[in-house]
Amino acid sequence: QVQLVESGGGSVQAGGSLRLSCVASGLTFSSYTMGWFRQAPGKEREFVGLISWNIITTNYADSVKGRFTIFRDNVKNTVYVQMNSLKPEDTAVYYCAAVLRGRITSIRADQYDYWGQGTQVTVSS
Repeated sequence: QVQLVESGGGSVQAGGSLRLSCVASGLTFSSYTMGWFRQAPGKEREFVGLISWNIITTNYADSVKGRFTIFRDNVKNTVYVQMNSLKPEDTAVYYCAAVLRGRITSIRADQYDYWGQGTQVTVSS
């Protein structure tokens, strides 16, 4: 069975930092592009960023560029997003997702094969 399990969410003040982790099992992790998405109350799920499976390359939404960093550890089957300079508008449930041999242009949720359960991030002003 394929499982993606996020952790690391919590509550922080504006300007603070948080690191989220997503541990994958039941798949050949190194063959998957890993994406991060988020969904705030009353809003659609939106792309945050991704890290590719082959030539390790990242792609970020403009809203988080320069503040968030995605990296992966293929030995631990884990993808991370380091979130710095957090803003109240970053408050959302954050999801990791996996797409087999996904391209750097995989920014739509419907392109992904597997999803985690999500972890809540709350940023207060």
